[in-house]
Amino acid sequence: MSLTPRVVLVTRRTEYEELLATHGTRGQAAFFLASRGRDIGELEERHRLTRAAIETAAAGIPVDWRRGRVERGDVSRFLFSPDDVVVVVGQDGLVANVAKYLDGQPVIGVDPEPERNAGVLVTHAARDLGDLLRATDRAVQRTMVEAVLDDGQRLRALNEIFVGHPSHQTARYELTLPEGSQEAQASSGLIVATGTGATGWCSSVARERRSTLRLPAPTESRLAWFVREAWPSPATGTSLTEGELVDDALTLTIKSDHLVAFGDGIEADALSLTWGQTVRIGRSSTSLRLVS
Repeated sequence: MSLTPRVVLVTRRTEYEELLATHGTRGQAAFFLASRGRDIGELEERHRLTRAAIETAAAGIPVDWRRGRVERGDVSRFLFSPDDVVVVVGQDGLVANVAKYLDGQPVIGVDPEPERNAGVLVTHAARDLGDLLRATDRAVQRTMVEAVLDDGQRLRALNEIFVGHPSHQTARYELTLPEGSQEAQASSGLIVATGTGATGWCSSVARERRSTLRLPAPTESRLAWFVREAWPSPATGTSLTEGELVDDALTLTIKSDHLVAFGDGIEADALSLTWGQTVRIGRSSTSLRLVS
């Protein structure tokens, strides 16, 4: 007999809960905020909205379906099943946090604070979850980006992958493009972004340099890449600082003592790169299935 589907609720602690964990009691947390000109009431209200959205979402799961729940900090240790339906209740970034641990499971993003969040990835209200769980065939593929080291280590991300120095000092490497162009560079690092990430960090870099490169749309398979603050010298150049990737990957050969590669801004989950090592960055074979 086949099992009923399992719905996995993914949440994270609210700022109010984080404050209580730090200060011990509501009174101490309120005093801490008041001494800095802030009112704890705002965080309590946001906490209430988030808890209400989680409860409403949980109530929308059919009674005969299996269910699970995982906090953001435990996602990397959680075992997702192939037939899971993943429901993320929180900000857009929480979808990106969980995406790299999935392998084709449909994701439904629930926004507990639509008046505050951008709602790019968490596009649904908690009250609609019951209907959405029966419409996962509406999931749209969102391209992900992947870094592969020469020792077999891999890192996936939904928005972008950054390669550079962990403290954002000068990174030295040789950049090789798919068509064979090469350049030794010294820079603040390199970003390779998807269409989902094209509205974030990648967009900031493009605007700052007044780039004319057309950034990918959210559902495009194309990637965009930018080198940050490339520095010209007798040994390094600045002619290869932006472009796009479709079916191929670019390669970095590391020429620094210690660089890192991390995705979606999560520096704690980074790959270490040493002198002489190479890393290829391109489109991942796995994509996020986001229910629209």
